[in-house]
Amino acid sequence: MARLWFKKRWTQIVPEAVERSTYVLLASLTLLLLYWQWRPIKSVVWNVENPTGQVLLQGLFWIGWGGVLFSTYLIDHFSLFGLKQVWNYMKGLSEHSLPFKTPSLYKMVRHPLYLGFIIAFWSTPRMTVGHLFFSVVTTAYILVAIQFEEKDLTSSYGDLYRTYRRRVWMLIPLPPRK
Repeated sequence: MARLWFKKRWTQIVPEAVERSTYVLLASLTLLLLYWQWRPIKSVVWNVENPTGQVLLQGLFWIGWGGVLFSTYLIDHFSLFGLKQVWNYMKGLSEHSLPFKTPSLYKMVRHPLYLGFIIAFWSTPRMTVGHLFFSVVTTAYILVAIQFEEKDLTSSYGDLYRTYRRRVWMLIPLPPRK
């Protein structure tokens, strides 16, 4: 639903102002269905019993989720979830494209939101086979999704994004390349 071809077809069914919010709603409902139908595989892959190790992994877990939330605000939280588009439509305001910007975390890594998810999914003192399966599949999904997203960003922002892509690492927060 995040691809341009789908958006064009979807906005023939729903108003353009609700395209993003319906995407978020349907994605959230799909995730809820996954959670509801999840059948745990409880065999333990690793279990960190050292209290310091447990605290470190739990801290990383919360840093990951904090990074996800923080990243959404850096790129416009309310637009990301489709709320701003609906609000502007209700108020009769025109919608404009988001300018390309690289605030804060985006200067260190191109996809801090995805990095936050990966950190949160993998940071656990007790990794079961089910959790490992979830982590592997969602990480693979993120790596594939980034390829599509970067293609769309290059189409939207052209050389500006190409230059950014050459300078800033995709998921590993290393110093920018020259």
